[in-house]
Amino acid sequence: MRLEGKISLITGAANAFLGKSMGFGGATAHLFCREGSKVIISDVNDDLGESAALKMRDSGFDVTYSHLDVTSESEWKTAINLITSKYGKLDVLVNNAGTCITKKFEDFTEADWIKDMDVNVKGVFLGTKNVLPAMLSGGGGSIINISSISGIVGSPNVPVYSAAKGAVRIFSKSIALQYAKQNIRVNSVHPGFANTQMTKVEFESFSVLKDLEEKIPMGRLCDIKDVAFGILYLASDESSYVTGVELVIDGGFTAQ
Repeated sequence: MRLEGKISLITGAANAFLGKSMGFGGATAHLFCREGSKVIISDVNDDLGESAALKMRDSGFDVTYSHLDVTSESEWKTAINLITSKYGKLDVLVNNAGTCITKKFEDFTEADWIKDMDVNVKGVFLGTKNVLPAMLSGGGGSIINISSISGIVGSPNVPVYSAAKGAVRIFSKSIALQYAKQNIRVNSVHPGFANTQMTKVEFESFSVLKDLEEKIPMGRLCDIKDVAFGILYLASDESSYVTGVELVIDGGFTAQ
């Protein structure tokens, strides 16, 4: 019960069905529930999110689904007001919602740039900005921003995504410094190559997958549970002296 008594909001977590290709948000939601947290999963895919929340409640978890377009400040305000009205506080925010456009840089359009930046960077900015009042009034909290190893090292395939995730990395450090004395911790998590809905098409080729695994020192892709356990640590009181860090979970890839 590492999160007993805590209220947690996880964005981009509609796909939280066990046995299916869950993303980091869904895996984190299940783990948080097992560790005692009341969890609000949010997304723009309402049918999927409501179904996932219902299924989790049937398993005995305290889960609520909330519609949330992370690029809309008004929707952030509505979601957080509903949470604080119901529970009286909000302890943990996991800014997990993300998108990734993969193409050669010369083929990128301004609309591609705006989409990647809006969801990956503006979403984190708005979430952090709007959750701060609740955390300040509650005596502190933990904000966990999901970045990527692409925010640390360059990638030839996802230049705009890399720029966005790099922004999340530095933004997290800056906010961590500003609110450290208010007991609000802000950290970023940097998963390596993982088999999720976002990467399913990219990794469906056996030869591509095999080549990638050979480049990873631990010889395998990142499992979503590997990332969920890292997020759990940063959400729990075990990391009470940890803020402004980048937690890299990549099987040793960026150590090379």
